[in-house]
Amino acid sequence: MSTKELIEQITKTAGNVPDSILQQVLDILKSAENKSEEDVSFYSNLKKILEEDKELLERLAK
Repeated sequence: MSTKELIEQITKTAGNVPDSILQQVLDILKSAENKSEEDVSFYSNLKKILEEDKELLERLAK
């Protein structure tokens, strides 16, 4: 998918999600600005790990 198509899909989808999610998406996009491909890959992998282990992390936090 081209950059233009990705932006169009993001814009289209953004109209259908709660504001709190939009803020999180904006924060993620801003944190990825001006990062190297390696930094973005690391961040993406870390985010994936945290999402996959969310329940475990919540139990450990209690």
